[in-house]
Amino acid sequence: MPDQTPHSTGAPQPPPHHPFTDLPLPHPAPPARPLRVVVADDNPVVRAGLTALLSGRPDIEVVAEAADGRQAYEAAHRHRPDVVLLDVRMPGVDGISALPYLVRIAPVMMLTYSRESEIVHEALRRGAGGYLVHGEFTADQLVDAVRDIKEGRAHFTPTAAGALLAQLRQDRAPAPPLPEGLGQSSSATAYGISTSTQPYSPPQQPSPPANFGIRPASPPVAYPENLSQVQPHVGQSSSEWTSGRPAAPDRSRFQLSTREAEIMDLIASGMNNQQIAATCFISEKTVKNHINRIFAKLHSTSRSEAAAKWIGTAPDAHRGRG
Repeated sequence: MPDQTPHSTGAPQPPPHHPFTDLPLPHPAPPARPLRVVVADDNPVVRAGLTALLSGRPDIEVVAEAADGRQAYEAAHRHRPDVVLLDVRMPGVDGISALPYLVRIAPVMMLTYSRESEIVHEALRRGAGGYLVHGEFTADQLVDAVRDIKEGRAHFTPTAAGALLAQLRQDRAPAPPLPEGLGQSSSATAYGISTSTQPYSPPQQPSPPANFGIRPASPPVAYPENLSQVQPHVGQSSSEWTSGRPAAPDRSRFQLSTREAEIMDLIASGMNNQQIAATCFISEKTVKNHINRIFAKLHSTSRSEAAAKWIGTAPDAHRGRG
């Protein structure tokens, strides 16, 4: 009987059908839009340096520069940036005067040489999302701060953090006036800044009313209507601010360095090591090293014991030995 088995012809067989060949290919994700920044500073060298630094990062684009508060407002209104970097002292409309109008458009990071505690406090009261003092941060730290403020994460250099903590300790005292007439309510409107834009709502803050006129972003807190008519008292002693309170303990006996004192202030305010590292722009390992030295100088074995001695509530706080 003849063989009925088909013989192989030697031709290659087609591959089996793949079950996913008929499915459409996924579209590649579009590239992330760069973070758009407006830089406002009256010093052209500072502006150029900041623009060059930020523009060198692939995820950041400087869309405009401004030499005063009015130009900053116009640039923000035109370009709708993600972040505004704002100086304090500028001709025409200063940064403090422009701030309540700018925060309705985008988050604002103060970037300035002004380190007075009353200016730091007023900038934060008017809606600033952070405060960096020139000379207290590196280029990478600035870039990280710009990225973070877009997400609502605040950044403060040590001087600003210390000023904020000092103000919190004086929270029942009258707010001191700003120096040099900064933040006048008439300054912004006199140069043509209007409030016709849709309000921007900072993270964890209620949206401002639709018809907000020329009011600042938050209700005034014991500040005079025209700050320029009040004589500044930048050098006012803390004892004048705290009448009726016990005198502060003598901390000089602890012999802490400036950085150690700043970190001890942050410990006393309740911050953990991670928060202290972020506030001071240092690593957590460096924070731990500072804390070990602080504990040795304060003869303390815990954060609570050190804080009690630092703020003067420990039994031996006012005696000669720490």
